[in-house]
Amino acid sequence: MTRRELFGVLGGATAAWPGWAKAQALPVVGYIHVLSATASASVTDAFRRGLNEIGFIEGHNVVFEYRYADGQLTKLPELARELASRRVTIIAAMGGSYSALAARGATTTIPVVFTMGDADPVQAGVVASLARPGGNITGISLLGGMLGAKRLEILRELVPSAATIGVLINPENRNVAGERDELQAAIIKGGQKALVVASGPSEDIDVAMAKLSQERVDALLVTADPTFTNRRVRIAALAARYRIPTIYQ
Repeated sequence: MTRRELFGVLGGATAAWPGWAKAQALPVVGYIHVLSATASASVTDAFRRGLNEIGFIEGHNVVFEYRYADGQLTKLPELARELASRRVTIIAAMGGSYSALAARGATTTIPVVFTMGDADPVQAGVVASLARPGGNITGISLLGGMLGAKRLEILRELVPSAATIGVLINPENRNVAGERDELQAAIIKGGQKALVVASGPSEDIDVAMAKLSQERVDALLVTADPTFTNRRVRIAALAARYRIPTIYQ
């Protein structure tokens, strides 16, 4: 699916139902995000502005159906199925590979556009290839989950004396195993000790950060994950409290 085809879906739907009297038949954008409405507000606002710039104005010629998982990844499949059952015109799956996979699993006919920064969309099973995504889904990947080794390199430059480097992971992220193994191998190869600490969406991030402090890590790498994005303010505050130099997506 191409960008032009996506705009055509919305434009064609608008043309099919002229007149404000048929407002209930306006094209509907199903919007699903991993995080809460508050945490994702800047992204959602930017998404709406982008549509405004090409002539689609919420409440005028397009309607939005919002669904937020509040950082609970297990909610996403049901939220995506909800949107599909309402026969929205298109689904915007935002905030990571889990949203994209949930939308992909909910429909094979409704067009889906995604954004993700936590995984390679091909390796995650979202699309067939980057050049030709195929099916009813396309989108943008920031490839954030693939840059762990580069972040480690920068962290070493910033803290050259670090003997132990901590790695914070979300054990529920299906894409984290490869990144974790790559980072562990790279840390050990560099003559340092790796300490991997797990903290899932339902776990207290304070506990994980306290453990890293107790184990006296000299630096910390936080892996790319929507759960940590949602808790970014707290993680940064705790890293400052424990005086742990930390690098993030």
